[in-house]
Amino acid sequence: QVQLVESGGGLVQPGGSLKLSCTASGFRLDYYAIGWFRQAPGKEREGVSCISSRDDTTYYIESVKGRFTISRDNTKKAVYLQMDSLKPEDTAVYYCATDCAPGPNVHSIVQVPTERNSWGQGTQVTVSA
Repeated sequence: QVQLVESGGGLVQPGGSLKLSCTASGFRLDYYAIGWFRQAPGKEREGVSCISSRDDTTYYIESVKGRFTISRDNTKKAVYLQMDSLKPEDTAVYYCATDCAPGPNVHSIVQVPTERNSWGQGTQVTVSA
């Protein structure tokens, strides 16, 4: 059974840091580009960051570039999102998902529709004083 599970969310003050983890089971994580997406209340889901399967090329949307870092450890079947200098506007439910790619717009990130698309259940990140 293909499964992605996120962890590491929580409440943090502005300027603080969190590290999200996405662990995979039931499939070879190294075969997939893995992305982080987020959805804030009343807003559409947006891609935040993506790491490729072949050479670990990373992509970020403009609003998180320089603050967020995506990485993967295939031996642990995990992908991470280190989030520093957090802002209130980063508050959202964060999801990891397979098959991410750079989108058609500059610095956008999307999920490429395939039969094997998988999503985690999400983890809440709240940035507030």
